[in-house]
This record gives sequence, structure tokens and C-alpha cells, in this order.
Amino acid sequence: MTRLAFAPVIPLSLLTALAVIALLITLYGIFVRARGTWARGLAFAVLLFALAGPLLVREQRASLPDVAVIVTDRSQSMALGKRSAQAEAARTQIKRLLAAQPDLVVRETSITTTATGENNGTQAFAALNAALADVPQGRIAGAILITDGQVHDAPSPENISLKATLQVLVAGGRSEKDRKLTVLNAARFAIVGQQATMRLRIDDLGSSAETSTVLNIRIDGKTFGNRLVPVGKDTDIRIPVAHEGENLIELSAGQGPAELTMQNNHAVVTVSGVRDRLRVLLVSGEPHAGERVWRNLLKADPSVDLIHFTILRPPDKQDTTPINELSLIAFPYRELFLEKLGSFDLVVFDRYRERGILPLAYFQNIAGYVQGGGALLISSGPEFAGPESIYRTPLSQVLPAQPTGQIVTGGFRPRVTEDGMAHPVTRELPGRNMDKAAPTWGRWFRVISSNKIAGQTVMASDGGQPLLVLDQVGKGRVAELMSDQTWLWARGFEGGGPQAELLRRLAHWLMKEPELEAEALAINIISNDIRITRRTMAKATPPAILTMPSGRQVALPLTRVEPGIWRATTKAGVLGLYRATDGILSAVTAAGPLNPKEVADMRASAEVLQPVAGASGGSVQWLEDGVPEVRRVAPGDTASGAGWIGLRSNGAYRVTALEQQKLLPQWLALLLIVGALLLAWRLEGR
Repeated sequence: MTRLAFAPVIPLSLLTALAVIALLITLYGIFVRARGTWARGLAFAVLLFALAGPLLVREQRASLPDVAVIVTDRSQSMALGKRSAQAEAARTQIKRLLAAQPDLVVRETSITTTATGENNGTQAFAALNAALADVPQGRIAGAILITDGQVHDAPSPENISLKATLQVLVAGGRSEKDRKLTVLNAARFAIVGQQATMRLRIDDLGSSAETSTVLNIRIDGKTFGNRLVPVGKDTDIRIPVAHEGENLIELSAGQGPAELTMQNNHAVVTVSGVRDRLRVLLVSGEPHAGERVWRNLLKADPSVDLIHFTILRPPDKQDTTPINELSLIAFPYRELFLEKLGSFDLVVFDRYRERGILPLAYFQNIAGYVQGGGALLISSGPEFAGPESIYRTPLSQVLPAQPTGQIVTGGFRPRVTEDGMAHPVTRELPGRNMDKAAPTWGRWFRVISSNKIAGQTVMASDGGQPLLVLDQVGKGRVAELMSDQTWLWARGFEGGGPQAELLRRLAHWLMKEPELEAEALAINIISNDIRITRRTMAKATPPAILTMPSGRQVALPLTRVEPGIWRATTKAGVLGLYRATDGILSAVTAAGPLNPKEVADMRASAEVLQPVAGASGGSVQWLEDGVPEVRRVAPGDTASGAGWIGLRSNGAYRVTALEQQKLLPQWLALLLIVGALLLAWRLEGR
């Protein structure tokens, strides 16, 4: 290609000034009708043209191919029906049609759904912009988006950043219908024993055949019941919160008159149960060095209401002080152990001996309280080995360790047993024995010899005597601490030990804190992975059966990662409910936010992308009508029609060689200037 260019021999500003002066002189000559004015103007023009340095430029050009991008939607909603097959067939045919186009480079990208907590939905335009980020604007032929139309980052037509034609091919059907359950608002916390309120809505998208439907409710994997709720209206429901920690509530709407998928008929809400106040009854048999330890621990927790009694004047104590002069109150055993026993979350007997203060029937009441779901902690001293031991009462039927009558004295460091390494109460206690290393905490000097008859021994003395025994009895829990020496750790003897942490864990395990459950199954979404965690005291555990949102089941072997902890991990992939079970316990979780955009409306639609495609000069066409033909069009021409779509042909190029030649040599310029001046002189001299 040949073109004219200029290389001024003087600065452009000076050349411009000379041109203005020459023009003014010429115009003035014309105004006064001076002879030879046109000849002088010609001389000026030749001079300025020569000073402009005209060049004849010859370029050798190589054409640059245009770039088109195909964006294929592979998000969760595209798995419905025949959408994925439609999209794949269209992608294959479009690639074949574009391959036949000259000077066109085709790029491909896709959109997938992430199962993280981000509620981004289908990010089609983010993927499109990323695919064309390094392409000059003048080389973009256009973009072809193959999707079901449910795109959640579509810009408004006036804010579209893509300066090229957007052609949208919609997979799916034009008249799809679906039912959707949406949790509009849900309480995240509730007091145990009260109810949590949540607001939900059930919509029949594209249909209005039903006015009400059944809502099924499950709590912690167990069926709670069902309720009849209206369709198309906001509805408030109340769910009881039965325990502390996470209460997992599953909501499921019945099948609609026309269902596209059941994935958006379900929702999971977690409500954290918190106790208003924990009521603890502490009964000390007599004053001793460790009594203050228990009191200080329980009083330090602001959520604990502590009732503490110390038996200072047992019936067998004889002195001459008149009863009416004693400042001590009578022990209210009837009120505590008959009338209000069930209101306590934990009962602690601290070195209590049976001296006739409590009738044996009341010990039977306490045993029944434990079997019915209560918690009992026995902190033993020398009295537990003697004839006044409370093991000689009906309470023995719920105690896991039986005293032998012997008291072992001498310094020893408490050790965490093999079972204790797996139990949440003693696992990871700071200073515990590790492998062959001895514990680093201080010594104790007394242990009440006993035989374990139930439960698990989680701590023992150097000689193997049970030191801390835990057991579940009926619906309740029992712990026996076979020493009264924990106060040595509290006083820092020989460096002390994790006394506060041990007793805190022990109390919370007794009160069924979920984080301290020895037998538990949990399922969590971490990044885009599903992690199944099984806590168990068993030596082996069966595989976990994972049920995907689609209903497909996968068996995942659990691997032991540390004592008492078994795990399995797999990819989440899609949003929705994931269920796990090992045949004994079950757990459920939801991947993604409470109301994910991806499943908000899973019907195929052209409404979202029609304004954007129209503003770019493109179109929206349905694949159920067939895959359109692809044509190349000039910039500014119509880019779509019945049965066809167009991509812009930009004609971009790069220069491979350049040749320059002066258009006006110096001698010729001088000759023309002199000739023009002589002509002007000639004309003026007439």
C-alpha cells in the first residue's frame, strides 16, 4: 500500500506560522487586487510544501486474524434435563463453523459453580472479560455465550464493557416451570428450650396450580413433622431448640405440579442453641484443701448459677452448742433432691460421705435423674474407700468405678490412657504424656483404688489405677475422679498442671457440650472440598456414605488422622445439601450460602441477557430452534438474523516492511519556487 506522509525540515510550529503569514499576504493581495497575487501565492505554496518534506511511503502489510471467544456455561443449573447435551452439541458445531472462517482465532473458556460461601452465582461476563483481556479492541470479532440464560453478573446495557458483538445461544426450553423454597430470614441463635423463628416462602415459578403445599421438617437428621404452608406467600414457622450447640434444621417443600428440579426445594438452617443459665449443685462432704478449687472454677463462669453446700455439722458430730445458737442453715435435702433435682444441669459430690443426712431413697432419685439425662460428677477422697462411701448406696447402679477399699499413696504423675488420647476431655491436654515421653505436669500423692466396671478410663496413675472414669448411663452421664489432689495443680506445685482446663472440659462434657462429644459425625465445606470427620473411641470405623445434592451416593473410606479422629475428603462441586452417614450417626450440611443465586431460579431464560446482547449489536437465540449459521460482517453492519449470527471482520494488520521516497527533491523545489517568483514579477511588471 502506498500513501503520502510528511517529514517537516523545520519545526511544525514555525512551519505553521509561515503558512499563516503567507496566507495573510496572499489574501491581502487579492483584497487590493494586486497583479500577480496568485503567482505569489503559488510560490508560497511551493515553498511551504517543500519545507513540509513530503514523502511517498510504500508499506508491506500482513493481515492479523480476528479473535472470537466461545464461553460455555457448565454451572450447576446446566446439568438439568438436556441442557448440557444441547450446549456441548452447539459448542462442537460452532467450533466447526468458526474453523472454516479465514483469519479467525477461536478461544474457549467455561463457567463452573463453586461450592464456597461466596454467593456469586454464574459469573459469565467475568470469564468473558478474562478471555479477551489481552486482545486489542480492533481485533475482537465477537463472543458467543452458550448458557441457560441464568447469568448473575450481567451488566446494564449502558455499562457494558465489551466493545464487540455478543451472541447468546440459550439451552433449555422456553416454557419451563419449577418450585422453589427460599429461607428469607432465620434466627441464628436461640435459648435452649425455646423456639427459633424463621421466615420462608415457597414459589411455583411459571405456574399457579396450587395454593398450599406440605413442608417437611427434620431436626438433627430426625423427622420432626410437617406443616401445611401457602404457596406464593411469606410464612413464619417456629422450631424448638432442644440442645446446646448447632441444631441442624432441614426444610423440604413437597413436589410441585411441574418440577424442573428438586434441588431448590430444600434448605438447611443451623441455629446455635445457647443455655440461658447453667444450674450446678455442688455438695461438699467436709471442708478440705480442694473444695475451693471446685467453687472457684464454677463461680468464674458467668453463665453458671452455682448452689454450694458444705456439710459442717453432720448428725454424728457432738458438741454442746445449742441448736438455736448455730448460724448454720439446715441442709434442704428434700427441696434439692426431690422437688428441684430435675432443674439442675449438673450435680457434683465433692468428698461426700454417707452419714445419714440423705435418705437412701434420695440416692435412688439421683440415680434416676442420671438415667433420665442428668449429669453427675463424683470427686473422691479417702471416704470413698471406707464404710461411709456413697458407693454403698443405690447410687452405685450408675457409677462406673467400684472402690476396692484401698488407698494408694505416694507421688505419681497422672497419665492420659490410650482411651484418653482419643477422648475429647483429655485429648490434647497441655503437658500430657506423648508417645514414650512422660507428662510434664506436677505430681499427685493419693489415688482411691478402684475397679472399672463400665465406661472408659481416660486418666490413670503410674501404677495403672483408674484416676478419671467416664460413662454414659441411660440418657445421662457420670464421671468419677478417684483422687482429691487436683488442688496441687491449682497451687502450682512442681509447675502445676491444666487443672482448670481439665475440670472445665469435664463439666462441659457432662452437660453434653457438642464440641466434646466422643461419638460424633460432622460434615463441613472447606474451600471447594467436603470434609467428613468422625470422632469415635472405636479402633476402626466403617466408610462414610455421602449423598450428593443430585441423590448420587459415594462411599468414602475414613482415615485415622489422630487418636479418636477419622476423616475423609472429596470435592463438593455443586451447591446444595450433602448428607453423610456411617450407619450409626448421620450429618448434613449445605454447600454455599443460605439462598444461593445459582439455584434461585433454574429455568432457562432469555430475559437477563437480551438487553446486553442487543446493546452490543448481537442477539439471543434458542438452541431448541437449532444451531444458527455463523457469518462474518463488516463493522457497523447487522450482526444477526433468522437462523444466523454474525462476527465482525475488522481487517486488522501489521506492517512488515516500509519504503520511503522524497516526493519533491530539493533542486525541483528550488526550480519551482524561482519559476513562480519570476512569473509573479513578470505579471506585476506589465
